[in-house]
Amino acid sequence: MRKLSFTKMVASGNDFVVVRLSAGAGYLKRLARKICDRKYGIGADGMLVLGKSKRADIRMRIFNADGSEAQMCGNGARAAALYASRQSSTLLRRLDMETKAGVIEARINAGNIKIKLTEPGNIRLNLPVKVNNRILRVNFINTGVPHAVIFVEGLRKLDVKSLGRQIRFHDRFKPDGTNVDFVETLKSDYIKVRTYERGVEDETLACGTGSVASALITASLLVKAGKGIMRVMTASGQILKVYFKKTTAGFEDVWLEGKAEKVCKGEYYV
Repeated sequence: MRKLSFTKMVASGNDFVVVRLSAGAGYLKRLARKICDRKYGIGADGMLVLGKSKRADIRMRIFNADGSEAQMCGNGARAAALYASRQSSTLLRRLDMETKAGVIEARINAGNIKIKLTEPGNIRLNLPVKVNNRILRVNFINTGVPHAVIFVEGLRKLDVKSLGRQIRFHDRFKPDGTNVDFVETLKSDYIKVRTYERGVEDETLACGTGSVASALITASLLVKAGKGIMRVMTASGQILKVYFKKTTAGFEDVWLEGKAEKVCKGEYYV
């Protein structure tokens, strides 16, 4: 048994255990499953492993609660940026972060963190997906990780876990599966979102890349070309802001902004 120092961070309801550790993927996957367990571990939606990078200020690897490694996590990146900023002797206001989805930029203003995502791709609208003998119209976008976006009414009463799980594992999205976002439009620039997260295998209180995915799909249908801002109400009650530039080819200059904070720090016994 040995001690592993950790910091618990939360970003708009998404919670993460942040560690600095150099180890192989197999070990990190096993550690993530144990450390994220809400009964026998610290408890979190995911584990963020920070280390040195040759391409950026820091490198971030993201492991979901089930041990799978993710390419990108929007809220995780915001939490990691705040952590790295406070670890620095000069309280960094800007830093670059290497992820498996590419290098992203972060800007830190106290507890308000804004990150620039890699350009989204693979946008597909109105895909017919059969679930429970019904055809659902599903939109798809990759915002660093895959997201299926579905517009609904009565979002508050929706069984997100059951329906989300069926779509997450649907043949249409094999072999990797997808995250699933259910969206209720309040205004052309204001939406409510609930997300079933792949890897957590449950609904989470917020999802950064899911909020971006939902905002961009909404904008693709309701917003004209040019710069725009979409407010996203998450299940935690906190509002995330998504900034973007809509072009004839898709979207560019995409940013995600919201609050993050440190919850606690301590030692975990491995």
